[in-house]
Amino acid sequence: MEANKAVIGALLFIVLVIGANFIMYAIARGAAKSDQKSFLETISKSLSTSTQKKDNSMDELRKKIEELEKKDPKGF
Repeated sequence: MEANKAVIGALLFIVLVIGANFIMYAIARGAAKSDQKSFLETISKSLSTSTQKKDNSMDELRKKIEELEKKDPKGF
């Protein structure tokens, strides 16, 4: 009787894991298929947008440093 409960528990666990994997696969596939683009295009677009934000913040920092150097050419 106890062995049957263990088998049922193991099967339930396996079904839950497979179900969770299937759901995550469906979500990832749906995100990759958005706007009829290929998977690699979607990934490259998501990666390039994050680097643009960093570049913009670095440009702002450089401009601010140049402005400060123009105000005080001695440095401090």
